[in-house]
Amino acid sequence: MAFLQATKTCIFVFASIVCFCLVSPSLAELPHFEQPLKPDGSLSFLVIGDWGRKGDYNQSEVAVQMGIIGEELNIDFVVSTGDNFYEYGLTGVNDPSFYESFTNIYTAPSLQKQWYSVLGNHDYRGDAEAVMSPVLTAKDNRWVCLRSFIVNAEIVEFFFVDTTPFINDYFDKPDHTYDWRGVLPREDYLANLLEDLDAALQISNAKWKIVVGHHAILSAGHHGLTKDLIERLVPILEEHNVDIYMNGHDHCLQHIARNDSKIQFLTSGGGSKAWRGDIREWNPEELKLYHDGQGFMSVQMTGTKANFVFYDVVGTVLHQFSLSKEDHSAM
Repeated sequence: MAFLQATKTCIFVFASIVCFCLVSPSLAELPHFEQPLKPDGSLSFLVIGDWGRKGDYNQSEVAVQMGIIGEELNIDFVVSTGDNFYEYGLTGVNDPSFYESFTNIYTAPSLQKQWYSVLGNHDYRGDAEAVMSPVLTAKDNRWVCLRSFIVNAEIVEFFFVDTTPFINDYFDKPDHTYDWRGVLPREDYLANLLEDLDAALQISNAKWKIVVGHHAILSAGHHGLTKDLIERLVPILEEHNVDIYMNGHDHCLQHIARNDSKIQFLTSGGGSKAWRGDIREWNPEELKLYHDGQGFMSVQMTGTKANFVFYDVVGTVLHQFSLSKEDHSAM
């Protein structure tokens, strides 16, 4: 009953925020959602990306394992790192792909929690505004997707960032048609987003700061480094001591810990189709995990410790590590 009431509130707030965004594309403040902690002050959630293929390419198998782990950890919500609907997003709010790739796939009781989602580049290839519409939330009350927003969970704040408009190639050398409504003029959009993100990170009192985007900043996978994000986004993350950057885009599972940065770079893009054998050379001291198959990630957090676990398509643990707020070191 508590979750139902919280969900109803979330739908109302979500609908109000979306309506306001449609009227005012340049917000002075990023939209906020409140996520309660467990009674013991902890939080647990799953992270999945690049999944929306109507159950194909082992999407359904990954969903089964997510349900099992989700129950074991009593998760509070799910983070989606984008590319929610392949290959060309949604055609509109009545596209059956929403049910076929989301509602009818993630059916486990433990996954009937809020899903906080960002847009991926494939979502922009269709009707991007449909993916963010409160109409979808009315169809399935788990669904929350906006371009950029904040989820405040007391001990941790999540800053969801719309990374697709940062990528120059989508504008300079487009290989597909993209739905740029609400984004153009692009430079104004990016300037406002970066200003809002900078301000939000600056005033955050959360013990942990996690930024979620679709595109990788660092990756040993197919797409490699994203220079556009390194140049424009990373300086803000470094300045405000962000702990984690989570992403999808590369269809793999990955953990990179740079020697010259406190940020842990985590890729969870194994929700369906994976790219076997597609890996670049990388310093083995920094590349803690690279799995070129399907899977997902779990996170358990308190105010002083965070545990991260990567699982493959059959639920086998591939890699795990912890961060401590006392010394901010990976263990």
